[in-house]
Amino acid sequence: MLLIGLTGSIAMGKSTTAQMFREAGCPVFDADAAVHSLYDKGGKAVPIIRSVFPDAVKDGVVDRAILGQHMRADALQLKVLESFIHPLVGEMRADFFKRHKDKDIVVLDIPLLFETGADKFVQHIVVVTAPAEIQRERVLQRPGMTAELFESLLARQTPDAEKRKRADTLIFTDKGLDNAREQVQDLLTKLRG
Repeated sequence: MLLIGLTGSIAMGKSTTAQMFREAGCPVFDADAAVHSLYDKGGKAVPIIRSVFPDAVKDGVVDRAILGQHMRADALQLKVLESFIHPLVGEMRADFFKRHKDKDIVVLDIPLLFETGADKFVQHIVVVTAPAEIQRERVLQRPGMTAELFESLLARQTPDAEKRKRADTLIFTDKGLDNAREQVQDLLTKLRG
């Protein structure tokens, strides 16, 4: 089984690219979706978060906006959160591998691939990228997004230029969906060849 690590900065088109890998027959483990399920009603992280950040749980669901305020207010809080979220996501990833052990290629969609050190556990790194002006235009169209919040998010991520340097393959998303899909297909053909 070949493990592809898929990453990209905010609004670069990583989620859309992950869907292209799914459509091409590759199982995709979505780390963000895993965290969302942990934060949802009945999620394993809800009781833990309630004990550490009680105001961040509303009606049995983690309010990500309030949790985010805690993280931005005190960087140490992020370490506390990660200390219990990362192992729970790791359990979900292990279960994913068991379910897809017969596949030749699986994709780990991890927004913070480099920041969490997960790049050391994959055999091929794919970085989804686009010019900075397109990224900014895309991100500012999102509900609730501001220029200040965007800058704050960027400051916590490995810069796109550094991600590009560390990639085995770049997928450019500024030339349309068909072009990006073709890049994904070309990569899979090469890796399976």
